[in-house]
Amino acid sequence: MKKILLVDGMALLFRSFYATSVHGNYMKTSEGVPTNGVHGFLKHMLTAIQTVNPSHVIACWDMGSSTFRTESFSDYKANRNAPPDELKPQFDLVKSVTDGLEIPNVGLAGYEADDCIGTLACQYKQEAEVIILTGDTDLLQLADENVTIMLLRKGLGNYEFYTPTRIVEEKGVSPSQIIDVKALMGDSSDNYPGVKGIGEKTAYSLIQKFSSIEGILTNLPLLTKAQRTKIEGDLDNLHMSRQLARIHCEVPVCCTLEDALLTADKQQITRIVKEMEWSRSEQFLVLL
Repeated sequence: MKKILLVDGMALLFRSFYATSVHGNYMKTSEGVPTNGVHGFLKHMLTAIQTVNPSHVIACWDMGSSTFRTESFSDYKANRNAPPDELKPQFDLVKSVTDGLEIPNVGLAGYEADDCIGTLACQYKQEAEVIILTGDTDLLQLADENVTIMLLRKGLGNYEFYTPTRIVEEKGVSPSQIIDVKALMGDSSDNYPGVKGIGEKTAYSLIQKFSSIEGILTNLPLLTKAQRTKIEGDLDNLHMSRQLARIHCEVPVCCTLEDALLTADKQQITRIVKEMEWSRSEQFLVLL
């Protein structure tokens, strides 16, 4: 069976950039272009490829900060600072490195990388095993019979693999129910509110008991007075937050399996290392 690795490119790039920039290590080229995020991205991606041995690989990207979510809720992710100047040139540079390995870059203006990943996972899961490499727990909602979430943990090569079974065991809800949990509790990272006064513990408890937002609204008399008052007084934010939390899996993007076939070789790695003016290629070559 084919095995497709879908890479959350933004998650890997940001993680790699901040891991080294905190020490002021930007690994600039002779022309002064920072490459530290690209360097870490490549190590993370090649390590993941070595770990799961996929037959196909695709990298997915955000294409700007304006999306259908910011159009419907202007404060969505508004709490995040603009990218540092040292990171900005690496957005295009990292895609050129991925191109150099003949790994397709997929993204579409108006959508997030998460939506592209969800769409491709749905397209491929009937004919292949899909593994999603990310550091973002939002993508746990995509776990399915043939879709596993490969969650980055601290350090290179440290992962937790989430299947639907593991998610149910750990969280007491199915992957799709995570959307309704987040609708209730909101998300401080993505800056959407949920229901004011409903925290994580209560959100999980309500979904475990009533299965869905619809189940809760149908059974409002069974809630405590405080819970009912909070939910009834914040229905607009509840429904909006659910829309923001849901990864959309019908984005008009596609990538053929032929294009995604993994063909990267050591010669390509050596050329990339030379172009980036990195001193050592061995750390990458051993991963391929």
